Amino acid sequence: MRKQIYLLILFHFYLYFAFSEQISFVKESKVPRNSSSATYKKWNDITKDNVGKGKKLFENGAKMGPTKFSNFSFSEFKELYLNDLQPSVKLLNHTRVIPVHQLRKLKILQKLDWRTYLNYSIISPVKDQKKCGGCWAFSTVETVESMVAKTTGSSPPSLSVQQVIDCSSNNEGCQGGDTCTALKWMVNTKTPLVSDIHYPLTDESNFCKIEPNKTKGVQVKNYKCYRHVSEDKVLQLLQTGPLVAAVDATTWYNYQGGIIQYHCDAFINHAVQIVGYDLTGEVPFYIVRNSWGNDFGHEGYIYIKIGANVCGIASEISTVSV
Repeated sequence: MRKQIYLLILFHFYLYFAFSEQISFVKESKVPRNSSSATYKKWNDITKDNVGKGKKLFENGAKMGPTKFSNFSFSEFKELYLNDLQPSVKLLNHTRVIPVHQLRKLKILQKLDWRTYLNYSIISPVKDQKKCGGCWAFSTVETVESMVAKTTGSSPPSLSVQQVIDCSSNNEGCQGGDTCTALKWMVNTKTPLVSDIHYPLTDESNFCKIEPNKTKGVQVKNYKCYRHVSEDKVLQLLQTGPLVAAVDATTWYNYQGGIIQYHCDAFINHAVQIVGYDLTGEVPFYIVRNSWGNDFGHEGYIYIKIGANVCGIASEISTVSV
C-alpha cells in the first residue's frame, strides 16, 4: 500500500511537470494561437497524443514529454528522421542479456567518456541533419573526426558531411544510406575528406564536387563493421575510440533525458556515434551522440542502457582508423 501511494505521488509530480512543459512548449512554438484554426487544432491534437505517449513510456527510466518534434505526427517524424538508414544487409532483432555484475568484471575502465577522457576532447560539436536523411554520413564523418583528433593529439577537425552525402557511391544522399557502405567507399576509393569550410553542408543531395586525385584532406586507412555483436565486445571496442552504431530511434522523438531502458526495439532505422559509457551506477549506460541538434536530449546526447541490446545498439558497430 505504501509503495502504491509513493508511485501515485511520483506520477502526480510527473503530470504537473509534463503539463508545465507543454504550456512552455506552446508559448515558444510558432504555430497559430487561434483555437479555431484548423492548423492549430491539428498541432494541438498531435502534441497531446505525443505527450500521452511520453507518459506511457515514463517507466522506461527515461523522461519523455514535449520536445521540438512534438508538433509532428509520428508518420511525419518517421518520414523525416527514420527513413535515412538503409543497412546493406538485414540486421536481425537479437537480444542477449548480460548481467551488470558480469559487465563490471571486464578488464576495462568502469567509466569512459571520450569528450573528457584525454586532456582535450576528441568529439566535435553536435551537428543537426535537419530534414536531410543523412544520419549514415553524419555518424561516420563524426567518428573520422574523433579518430583524427585522437591520432594527432589535437582538437577534432570539422570535416565535410556534405561531401559524403554527395559523393559516397551506392548510397542515396539525403534519401538514405548505410554506414558500412560509406566507410567502404572512403577506404576503397582513397577519397580524402575535405573540411566543412571547403565543402559546406547544404542539407540536400547534390552532385559530387570532389576530384579524388586532386584533393587534399583526411584519408580513412581502415574500418571494420561488426554485426550482431555482444555488448561486452562493444565496450572493449570503445577502449580504442568512439564507434559508429546503427540503432532503433523510433521512440526518441519524445525523449527529454534519463536512461532509456525499455520499450526501444531493434528495428534499425538511424545511425549515431557512441562516445562513451558508465558502468558505475545502478543502471549502466552508453553515452550516445545524435545528429538532431544540441536542443535534443542531453544537449544533443542520449543515454541507453547497457546489457540488453536496447534500441538495437549492438546490431551494427563500426570502428575507424585514420
